[in-house]
Amino acid sequence: MCKDCGCSMGNSALEHTHGGIAHSHKHTGEHSHEHSHPALNEKKTIEVVTKILQENDHEAAHNRAHLDEYGLLCLNLMSSPGAGKTTLLEATIKSSGLRVGVVEGDLETNKDANRIINAGGKAHQISTGQTCHLDAFMVHNGLHHLPLKELDLVFIENVGNLVCPASYDVGAHLNAVLISVPEGSDKVAKYPVMFRAADIVVITKTSLLEHFDFDINEVKKEAKKLNPKVDIIEVDSKTGLGIDKWINYLKMKKELK
Repeated sequence: MCKDCGCSMGNSALEHTHGGIAHSHKHTGEHSHEHSHPALNEKKTIEVVTKILQENDHEAAHNRAHLDEYGLLCLNLMSSPGAGKTTLLEATIKSSGLRVGVVEGDLETNKDANRIINAGGKAHQISTGQTCHLDAFMVHNGLHHLPLKELDLVFIENVGNLVCPASYDVGAHLNAVLISVPEGSDKVAKYPVMFRAADIVVITKTSLLEHFDFDINEVKKEAKKLNPKVDIIEVDSKTGLGIDKWINYLKMKKELK
């Protein structure tokens, strides 16, 4: 979590892109801590982290309620960097016929938001600076920059990271975790917290199976062990393999909402 990786310490910058216009908001703060007793410091750290997560969960519930007002299904996409989140979203926008909005999370740049816009979707970029995940407050801001009345579906493309994002409820209805063939099939067992939180696991870049030592059965077995109810879909966003199943899944969940 953040108390270990330090992503919540120091200065942070949030840069937002909407309709091709970038807006920057920088937040700075100086913090001094006196350490007199290890046990007291540890207790204080636990109390602070607990309060942060409680406040985040409250905001996440507000985000869901806001989405519900518009009848929108929202998915939180999580994965390691390069697993294919943005490419999957591009394929979804182009093939589904759904009007898609995306809250994009990256450490820097507006590249992914621009890709979504070029594919025909709506996007708002959040550049997190040193923070290795999105939280509910960031997403709250992003949602208010999307034309929710004009959308059918909303995605939150989280920062590429298989650790911290799993600890933060951002207000989505479903968690989708991607694992790509080049990463290796052992990632589910290595990062159980992330995959335990998944409602659906999407195995991506399946056209590369012949080139990598990737065991799909291992992924399915480990994922089901962590969450017996998890759905699993195999796709290749470049070739289109499995994209129809992914889109049918989205439409089914949207109807059930």
